[in-house]
Amino acid sequence: MTDKLNELLDKGPVAINMGVENFAASLEIQGVEVIQVDWVPPAGGDAELIELLDKLL
Repeated sequence: MTDKLNELLDKGPVAINMGVENFAASLEIQGVEVIQVDWVPPAGGDAELIELLDKLL
């Protein structure tokens, strides 16, 4: 096996959670390292506003 694969198997995965914090909490209870990212959809999820923002970029 490669060194990277051995490292992953030795240390275990790291989860990146975007949004629902309960998901991260349930992984942490199981001993999984979790990085929580506070993220919300742009423009509050409003499709019309997102389309306008996309045009600006």
